[in-house]
Parts: sequence; structure tokens; C-alpha cells
Amino acid sequence: MNRYVRGLVLFIVFAACLNSIRVSAQPSRPTMFFGDTTHRKSGYAKDPHVVRFGNRYLMYYSVPIYKDSTGADHWGIGIAESKDLTDWQKVGELTPSATYEKKGICAPGALLRDGKVHLFYQTYGNGRSDAICHAVSSDGIHFERNPTNPIFHPAISNWSCGRAIDAEVIKFKNQYFLYFATRDTSFKIQQLGVAVAPATTNFNREDWQQKATAGPILKPELPWEGECIEAASVIERKGVLYMFYADAYNNWPQQIGVARSQDGVTWQRLANEPFLKNGAPGTWNSSESGHPHIFTDTSGKTYLFYQGNNDRGKSWFLSKKSVGWTSTGPVLEQY
Repeated sequence: MNRYVRGLVLFIVFAACLNSIRVSAQPSRPTMFFGDTTHRKSGYAKDPHVVRFGNRYLMYYSVPIYKDSTGADHWGIGIAESKDLTDWQKVGELTPSATYEKKGICAPGALLRDGKVHLFYQTYGNGRSDAICHAVSSDGIHFERNPTNPIFHPAISNWSCGRAIDAEVIKFKNQYFLYFATRDTSFKIQQLGVAVAPATTNFNREDWQQKATAGPILKPELPWEGECIEAASVIERKGVLYMFYADAYNNWPQQIGVARSQDGVTWQRLANEPFLKNGAPGTWNSSESGHPHIFTDTSGKTYLFYQGNNDRGKSWFLSKKSVGWTSTGPVLEQY
């Protein structure tokens, strides 16, 4: 082998090794890995909520749609569809239109009733005045706002500043339960509350009655929960409610815990450790695994959707894990 050929071979081997090092240095991605690239090409999506609607799955999520002159994000709600819960394509977007939405909308929670999608979401950027809104759609893409919007915020009290975000609505014991996150009067601690409406409700403002007004139904108490519990996602199993919730503020890191309730108001944690932790250093979700949504497919299989990133919020992606059930509650499955 002459000197030129030998040098070429050595160069090819070196380049291959270097490329292998670069590839192996990239954080491994889960099978489902979705980020909306409409407004930020690197990918950005938060706060997932999934429903089975017709012959497809729809996922609603928060997406920043533009920055104002101060550099602040203004948010909207993205809509993606899938046939298999793994590969997602964006099919729509719900953007602020009403006066009360002018600073943004986000954190969607969807509910199916009578062949329609009912979407519960929050206003954004109004501090103590943020509240829960409602809209309805016959196709899952185009929504009509509730004329009584915003439909709910808690009373100002010694434990709540009156703010409501991160809506989750579930029918339980012939009532609709609306779970929300609120701040304390110092606007420092995030905690959970609940309101109820009758089974016959059209989800208008006048139908919601706040429960457990003496204090939050769940507040941060464990070290890993920091100063925040938010983003409740609730599922019923054999007459018992299980709440998957986000602890700590974004990237503290935020992780996911689980609590259980017999009546929808009084809750007990299932463990003193997170159900789903943030990833190890170098992984795609090393900064957090947060804002959960628990979803049961028509097959009976359960999945936990959540958000994550590894750059402290410069990007955000959505993924899922399979969840199994034992006599003591949910367990993460390997798949």
C-alpha cells in the first residue's frame, strides 16, 4: 500500500470513529419524541393532553407562537394527530382571539362528551388574574368559545390569590370535577384545588362550585416537590381516582408524583419518591420530566404522556411511557 492510499485509509477510519463519537454523545431519544417546529425550528411543545377521537388520536399541547417587543412569549395551543400514539403530525392550532385571551392561552385539557371535544384551557400572562376557559368542537380542530368565559377561578382566600391554571376535568360519581393549580397569597407556592359541576352542566361559569375551600387539596410538602404542585391529570380505576401531578417548578427539576382518592377531594400520596424522575445527565430529559397526562386507550392500555428537555427550557419535547397496574397502584413498564 503506497503512502497516499495508506493516508486515505487512515483518514476514513479516523472520520468514522469521530462520527461514532459524535453520535454516541447525542442524548438518546425515546420512541415517541415530538416537538412543534412551526414557530421554533429546534422543536418546542409542552403540556400534552391526548384523546381518542374517531379513528385517530388527537394531542393538544402548549406552543409559543411569537415573542413581543419585550421578548416575552405569547402562547397558543397546538393540535397534532396520530394513528399509533407514537408518530405525530401537527394538524391545527388554537390561537388567542377573545379579549381575555390577548396575552395567550395554554395548558389544554380535553374531555369527550356526546361526540364532541370539550377543551379546558387557561389564559396566560395575567398573573393573579389567569383563569380557566372552555371551548367545544365537533371535529377536534375548530373550536367555539364558551360565551361565559372565563368559566372558573377560585375565590381569593387565605390560601389562594384567585388564580387558576392547568385545568383537568373528569366525570366522577355523577359530577364533573375540575382540578386546577393556584398560587398562595404571596404568589410563591403553587398548589391544587378542585371545583365541581352537575352531570347536566354545559360547563358554563355559573355551574362550578369550589370544593375544599378551607385549603388546598394537595400542596408541596416533600423535598423534591419544591414550592410547586401543578398539572393534575386524573384517571379512575375501579372506583378510585389516581392523580398524576407535576412537582416543583420547571427545570428545578420538575418530576411526576401520584396520589389517590376515594372521593375526589381528599388525596393521599402513593410514595415519598417521584413516580417518574428526570433523566440522568446527558439524556434528553435531564432537566425535567414534567406536566403529565395519563391516558387510557380503547384497548385498556394506559400511557403517561409528559414533557422534557435537557437545556433548562430552551427547547421542549413530548414523550410517553407505558403504565401498568397492580393491586397497589400504577407502575412504569419497560417497552
